[in-house]
Amino acid sequence: MTSYHTPVLLEESLDALAIKPDGVYVDCTFGGGGHSRGILSRLGRHGVLVAFDQDGDAAANLPDDDRILFIRSNFRFIRSQLRARSIDSVDGILADLGVSSHHFDDPSRGFSFRFDSPLDMRMNDRAALSAEDVAMGYDHEALTRILRDYGELQSPHRIAAEIISFRANRRIATTGDLVEAVKRLTPKRDETKFLAKLFQAIRIEVNREMEALKMMLEQSVKVLSEDGRLAVITYHSLEDRLVKNFIRSGNFDGIVRRDIYGNASCAIEAVGKPVTPSDEEVERNGRSRSARLRVARKTKGR
Repeated sequence: MTSYHTPVLLEESLDALAIKPDGVYVDCTFGGGGHSRGILSRLGRHGVLVAFDQDGDAAANLPDDDRILFIRSNFRFIRSQLRARSIDSVDGILADLGVSSHHFDDPSRGFSFRFDSPLDMRMNDRAALSAEDVAMGYDHEALTRILRDYGELQSPHRIAAEIISFRANRRIATTGDLVEAVKRLTPKRDETKFLAKLFQAIRIEVNREMEALKMMLEQSVKVLSEDGRLAVITYHSLEDRLVKNFIRSGNFDGIVRRDIYGNASCAIEAVGKPVTPSDEEVERNGRSRSARLRVARKTKGR
């Protein structure tokens, strides 16, 4: 389990959920099962944990525990999947966003430029769209959009043009091909940072990560019971901004809307300040460095 993915901010996220022994909880991103095991350790005999993961590999990490229900699905479908199992409300939802260590470290998945491997990047291997499809099939406008919006790269139009020029003569089928395609524009001093942003942009597009996050957040308000907790761990500014705005205002532009009586219409409120890993955790697990935990609770009467 640890080699698959080391759980980030484990104790902090468990504390944030304020787990009740007989409660019903959701782990939106089961992965290696670290957070799920932590939740189970605080649940009593009658507690229930519903674990989501769209990656079939994650099922191998399931503990032998009849209190856990595993659903192989993207968490964007959290409400319909719960309702299909006659679960109308839950006491807490945890989502550890981003990519697991397993995905980065398995060359066959194509998430990392550290290996020359098939350009895939699908978290769900049953999904139709792959990173190769994006690199080979998107036009200049679409490539520019994802490089700008999801990679926050400078001169995204130039990078998009370079990819299109390269693919006119050679197929971009591996991670090495993609690295080669943008080699002329890759800064020597910031090569790793540049490529990380490039791969992040394409990965987010392939897995529709921003869309899935928005859908999960909107549905979380509908499935949380009164005083239920929502805990979300983010790893980059794009997803953190969405979570911050949603917790603050109940929407993604961050503007608090009020009714005719001046009451805020948001159904959740922040609990405490954002939490970041300790120096000790960062030293143990360097991939936790950019993590940020935000917590909210379902407000009464909403």
